[in-house]
Amino acid sequence: MTALLTLIGVVLFVLGILASVALHELGHMLPAKAFGMKVTQFFVGFGRTVWSTKRGETEYGLKLIPAGGFVRIIGMMPPAKGEDPSKVRKANTGPIQSMVENARTAEYETITAEDNGRLFYQKVWWKKLIVMASGPLVNVAIAFVLFGGLFMLYGAGVPQTTIATVTDCVIPASQASADRKCQDGDQESPAKTAGFKVGDKILSFNGTKIDSWDQLTPLIRANTDKPAEIVVERNGAQDTLRTNTIINQVREEAGSDKFVSVGFLGVSPEQKVERQDFAFVVDKMGELTVATVKALGNFPEKLVGVAKSIVGGERDQDSPMSVVGASRVAGEVASNNELTGGERIAFLVSLLASLNLFLALFNFIPLLPLDGGHMAGAIWEGIKRGFAKLLGRPDPGYVDVAKLLPIAYVAASVIVVMGVLLVIADIVNPIRLFNG
Repeated sequence: MTALLTLIGVVLFVLGILASVALHELGHMLPAKAFGMKVTQFFVGFGRTVWSTKRGETEYGLKLIPAGGFVRIIGMMPPAKGEDPSKVRKANTGPIQSMVENARTAEYETITAEDNGRLFYQKVWWKKLIVMASGPLVNVAIAFVLFGGLFMLYGAGVPQTTIATVTDCVIPASQASADRKCQDGDQESPAKTAGFKVGDKILSFNGTKIDSWDQLTPLIRANTDKPAEIVVERNGAQDTLRTNTIINQVREEAGSDKFVSVGFLGVSPEQKVERQDFAFVVDKMGELTVATVKALGNFPEKLVGVAKSIVGGERDQDSPMSVVGASRVAGEVASNNELTGGERIAFLVSLLASLNLFLALFNFIPLLPLDGGHMAGAIWEGIKRGFAKLLGRPDPGYVDVAKLLPIAYVAASVIVVMGVLLVIADIVNPIRLFNG
């Protein structure tokens, strides 16, 4: 039964990914067609074609490898300015120039005179920007809908003032892991010293009435290593516990890679799932977007840790994963009997929503071959043409993104290497959310 549930979780998650990819590409295709651009292919996956059908001038289909997808919009690789795109150079000045010219030639092998005016590069800059931005914006919309449905229909975990766990010892956050246990020489936590018990409800901290865990956390941190008097409710009666908080290394905020040394007590709260309103969804999307941007900034550093984990190093729980790793986690969650059906579904929805948000922000990076690279080219074209018009100068024309192909090939190679590295790590040393 466990194996079956694991398979179901993996299959459902993969189908969710493929649907997200298809919608992303649809986000490119629909405005492209609306603006009169020529779209010849719409495919989900890569590699050999397993199924396709043609409707009008566009071929729709599925590829063998279910990773990514593409829409072919004719004219994204412009001809060199002043040259007839139907003519091919007989010789090039060097390997880089040859690379660029070969790409131009391949782009224009199937273009006919009837396509004039329908090519991507011939369109006004803001239309090109909309076409390229619509793909990742669809992923943002998917993430918003999934998170919105999750938080408003199912709910989000809200920390209560009731204690769920009491830490036995003090472990700096940089050393904390699923396998790290208390060792000889570790200092006993202030909470254990004071006699806190699971189920205690914190009523006040040093005379300040406590109404929420978010209110309590900064008070503990600000207390550094000073005395603390905490009133709790236990078995219907009030009790006063006294201890000294200590200075310990903790994460600046949940999921953060930044550590701070602040006051530490050694307790964690119960979580209660509560339905949220639309304002919460908007606020949470903002928080998750900022967190994802930070994660992208830390990606190279995290990748070093992933590489080390392949050869026996410890794999951080918050290290990046490939689609293989995420699918494995989906299967692990689906088959975990300690979770309720609702908790499993909520986790899978959250995982798919997070993946969509990551893919959207990753694609916004202004670097070819990502969507952001084409968006940057369109914006730069708009700026150049705008200033030329303002200053009464001749129209500079379109931006020749083909000149950036050498950089694009390098970037694509790096992305492939990173992807392979993550897949290998997810196979030989996967992230495990649960023991076993």
